Amino acid sequence: MTLNEKMKKYLDSLAVLLASAWVGGLWVIGYIAAPVLFQTLSDKSLAGMLAGRLFAATAYMGMVCAMYLLLYESAKFGRKVLVRSIFRIVVVMLLFTLAGQFGIQPLLADLKTQALPLYVMDSSYAEQFKFWHGTASIIFLVQSVLGAVLLLKIHKDI
Repeated sequence: MTLNEKMKKYLDSLAVLLASAWVGGLWVIGYIAAPVLFQTLSDKSLAGMLAGRLFAATAYMGMVCAMYLLLYESAKFGRKVLVRSIFRIVVVMLLFTLAGQFGIQPLLADLKTQALPLYVMDSSYAEQFKFWHGTASIIFLVQSVLGAVLLLKIHKDI
């Protein structure tokens, strides 16, 4: 095996690992860790704060993984990358990550701050909070499903 072939194999493997880490992180935090926090902790504000930090860490990890995957796909396929479903899925997942982290999460944090000293769900901001939290949840669900599709497509592709 030549050095070039070894490097290609390494870069292919790294793409698989990073996609798996990103999607696995989404699933573990969204469908295991966050629900456990809310079921276990009696202080829902604390549970929300901890879940928020976990989601933020997952978002930043996702941004790094997405950038690698986009660069990897672009380097491997050139201009043809724009018609590849893997590339498009990663772009959509990245856009959802950015919208959640820099759009919706700041709105939710602002509503929590405005509600103080009350818990946001016990305040006049509860309906707005429910709307934006529900929007974030739907985006997260779609992103999770896209992540499953991404992993299946990468597995088939490599």
